[in-house]
Amino acid sequence: MRAGGIPVPGPAGTIANPQGGEAPDLRLAGLAVAAWLTALAGLHLSAGRTLLVAAVAAGLAGLAALHLLRVAGSPGAVARRYGWIAVAVLIGVVCGGAATSARLAVRDAEPLRALVGEGARVTAELVVRDDPRPIRGGIVGRPPTLLVRTKLVTVTGPAGQQVTTPARVLVLASDPAWRGLLPGQRLTAEGRLAEPRGGDLTGAVLLAVGPPDRHGSPSALQRAAGRLRAGLQQACAPLPDEPGGLLPGLVVGDTSQLPDTVEEDFRATGMTHLNAVSGSNVAIIVGAVLLVARWARAGPGLAAGLCGLALVGFVILVRPSPSVIRAATMGAIGLAALAAGRPRAAVPALAAAVAVLVVVDPDLAGDAGFALSVLATGGLLLLAPGWRDGLRRRGVPPGAAEALAVPAAAQLACSPVIAGLSGTVSLVAVPANLLAVPAIAPATVLGVLAATVSPVWPSGAELATWLAHWPAWWLVLVARYGARLPAGNLPWPGGVSGALLLAALTVVLLVAARRPVVRRLVAVLTVAVMLGTVPVRVVAPGWPPKGWVIAVCAVGQGDTVVLPVAAGRAVVVDAGPDPAAADACLRRLDVRRVPLLVVSHFHVDHTGGVAGVFRGRRVDTVLTPQWPEPAIGRDLVHTTAASHGTPVVAAPAGWRYQAGGADLVVIGPPYPMRGTRSDPNNNSLVLRGTVAGVRVLLAGDAETEEQQALREHLSPDGLRADVLKVAHHGSAYQDPAFLDAIRPVVALVPVGAGNTYGHPNEAVLARLSRGGARVLRTDTDGDVAVVLGPSGLAVVSGGVDLSRTKP
Repeated sequence: MRAGGIPVPGPAGTIANPQGGEAPDLRLAGLAVAAWLTALAGLHLSAGRTLLVAAVAAGLAGLAALHLLRVAGSPGAVARRYGWIAVAVLIGVVCGGAATSARLAVRDAEPLRALVGEGARVTAELVVRDDPRPIRGGIVGRPPTLLVRTKLVTVTGPAGQQVTTPARVLVLASDPAWRGLLPGQRLTAEGRLAEPRGGDLTGAVLLAVGPPDRHGSPSALQRAAGRLRAGLQQACAPLPDEPGGLLPGLVVGDTSQLPDTVEEDFRATGMTHLNAVSGSNVAIIVGAVLLVARWARAGPGLAAGLCGLALVGFVILVRPSPSVIRAATMGAIGLAALAAGRPRAAVPALAAAVAVLVVVDPDLAGDAGFALSVLATGGLLLLAPGWRDGLRRRGVPPGAAEALAVPAAAQLACSPVIAGLSGTVSLVAVPANLLAVPAIAPATVLGVLAATVSPVWPSGAELATWLAHWPAWWLVLVARYGARLPAGNLPWPGGVSGALLLAALTVVLLVAARRPVVRRLVAVLTVAVMLGTVPVRVVAPGWPPKGWVIAVCAVGQGDTVVLPVAAGRAVVVDAGPDPAAADACLRRLDVRRVPLLVVSHFHVDHTGGVAGVFRGRRVDTVLTPQWPEPAIGRDLVHTTAASHGTPVVAAPAGWRYQAGGADLVVIGPPYPMRGTRSDPNNNSLVLRGTVAGVRVLLAGDAETEEQQALREHLSPDGLRADVLKVAHHGSAYQDPAFLDAIRPVVALVPVGAGNTYGHPNEAVLARLSRGGARVLRTDTDGDVAVVLGPSGLAVVSGGVDLSRTKP
């Protein structure tokens, strides 16, 4: 939208063409990009090398500037213009290199490095820089590990030596007393120093022991922000868990109450940016103020002043953490462009914001959130206006053109970074974000209103959050159903190489697509590539394969085995380590109801994903072993089942289940196994059964001792099976006679790629192969299934028939 003829982002992400049909002003772009890339490279180098790069660039910039000044009056204006661009790039290298080398000198200070290298136990005086954040995926039943970003004041080593340096320290703490800390809080903590991961300005990691010793209190500003945030949390407490946990994330970036399932859906649909305070939050708040200012016919200067006050208030609300300062700085520079009344100043303002932020805090150069924020804003400024105008020329209504151009431009600009981070290219991100657009602004504005009035009018805050939870609920639904679409994310090379490859392809397509013939060719090729890369099941349903009798999913280092009972129903044996992977496995197999969930034993690689099995589907009964250890996994299973009203049965040997074409019986352990190498593993439930007449044996994580006991208690024919789920990810702890007695035609090995346990054991796989079994493993074959057809058994991976084998 426009206010006083000045382009600014609107409250719902609307755009205006900052160039007014002219070429964008990119004179500062070279300086900003050079400063950014130099700082990013410097984070992986030493201070000396980075400073050397800056010094060389400074010399070259000086020589180039002198040459351009000498030839100022001569012909060749175009050459001189490009010459000054080169000078700007070199100046950017100087700024980025000098700022980064100064910070690296602090990070790599020798006294601190010596303590870190020793892994010394120290006492550190610290200042909190950001809110403590729980690390997701911790061990159930234990306090979550908190990640606290701090600045070091002094550190005292084991011999009493003191080191005073303003290095950044990352604290990992499990004591609940760390949870309530506010930025600016000064404290003393004890713990052991460890090496940081590198690639940023963190000088050390402190593994904290016990609670922190606080000194004084945070600033009044931080305390005020804490009261407002607490008021928002309290106002959201009566709401349903999903929208109530999402709303604080939308408003202030507080995801502490966000359910894991919602977070996973947002990640799968490319909507995670909504839960981080960024320029979009600033745009919404500033845009709402600008609407009022435009209605009151305020001039650009007054409008900028009002927006500045709103910006300061918003920063107070969300706390001035580094990420918030980043977003606010971009907003402030944009407001300066607004006050100056220069329509073409939007792109230079973005470039200036990047350069200033990277120089002030070089750590941002390696921050994925910073990259996504800058790229999304650049996409809105450089791509969206032209796309919107092109759609209008083709008869698309203005509102629809704007709504289509905004998410498409932002997603295209961010795709290289997202692909590098996730190793996937999302096909659902653009439509999901398009559907989300109408709900973002009302949810954010109402949430800010609720937080603002919460200290003085709690009931009014609850009313505002109740109104805001309806658009928040819409966002939850968009993410939920978008995440369930098959082939929503296509595989792509990960890492820097994958990001650069997609970036190069994107630039080539943007340049080439200026020609109508090329645009048509690109459209045809895009459709062809999508039809060729989308899994077979999307175009011609092939997964789950017809006639499947057992499937083993690739869920990482863990087990998830599925046995069909009827259309949309299946018995699930083990849940793997991750809820998202377990849920995705069952969605791929179109399992909508689980009449029986079997937990072979309580290790986390079999129980960690139990919430994913329950997610969006009914589970009738949970079957567990009688052995109660480890307690963490047992408590997770029992708690999850209880929360869904599902009964839990501890199965003895001989317990039987029959439904549809499936007949399963528990054959092990024949008695409690004690004093073994691993009692939980050797008390795994071992299941024997038939599915559509095919005999299967699911060995859990049974090791040598339980396998020998089974062989001794059962007749030789009692172990015979066509399909074997190999025990314990194919580990070396197998009884050869047990494997020989089974004589499987197909052996399925659920195992995680690159695991550190040496799974699967090559000798075990070789023995199975010599016995005539076709061996499939999920780390190399992905999802695998055994199907029964007219000519016997076949093995299928991801919808592709790999081979046939004897019945």
